[in-house]
Amino acid sequence: QVQLVESGGGLVQPGGSLRLSCAASGIRFSINTMGWYRQAPGNERELVAHITAGGSTNYADSVKGRFTISRDNAKNTVYLQMNSLKPADTAVYYCSARSFASPYWGQGTQVTVSS
Repeated sequence: QVQLVESGGGLVQPGGSLRLSCAASGIRFSINTMGWYRQAPGNERELVAHITAGGSTNYADSVKGRFTISRDNAKNTVYLQMNSLKPADTAVYYCSARSFASPYWGQGTQVTVSS
């Protein structure tokens, strides 16, 4: 079965860095667009970044210049490098995978940015 497992979340201070990982199984990873989404308390789930099978990336305006999405097809893993973190980045971060059908979702990992 399809499984997406996020890791790397935690508590960091403002200005700090964190790297999230999402390990995928049960899919043809190399042909999937991979994405990171987040949901803060009281908010809707929003796109943070995505990377296509061809390597094209897209970012939410709020994270441009601070976050970097990348993928390692040999490891079936997508990463989100998060720098210069702000309290507003606090949310549950979800990994997604999509080819032609509806996307698959991971269970999420908590990121808390607080002093």
